[in-house]
Amino acid sequence: MLRTERGFTLIEIIAVLAILGIIAAVAVPKYIDMIEQSRISAAQTAIAEVKTQCSNYYASQMLSGNGTTSLGSVQASVTSAPYLGPDYNVSTATAASGILITVLSVKGNSLSTAQTGTWYYPGL
Repeated sequence: MLRTERGFTLIEIIAVLAILGIIAAVAVPKYIDMIEQSRISAAQTAIAEVKTQCSNYYASQMLSGNGTTSLGSVQASVTSAPYLGPDYNVSTATAASGILITVLSVKGNSLSTAQTGTWYYPGL
C-alpha cells in the first residue's frame, strides 16, 4: 500500500508567512494612525466640553441676576468640573480675551501635539 504524505510544503508555509508579513507591514502603521486620530478627536471633544461649561456658567450667572462674572470665576467653575474625570489631562489658564484650554494627554497616552482651544469672554 502506497502511503501519501499529507500536510503543507515548506514553500507553501513561506508564501503564507510572506503574505502575512506584507499585510502586517501595511495594517499596523494604519492602525497606529487611527489610534492617534481617535486621541486627537477625544481631546477636541474635551475642549468643546470645557467651552460649553464656560458658556453655561456665564449664562447662568447673567440670568440669575448676579450681574457680570469675572473671568477668574468662569475658570474656577471649569477646573472643578467633575465631568472631566481621569480620562483627560486638561489645563485652563486665563488669557487676555478668555480662557485658554489645553489637553495634554488622553487616558495616559500622550498626544503627539497638545490640543488647544480658547473660550472667548463675552464681556471683553
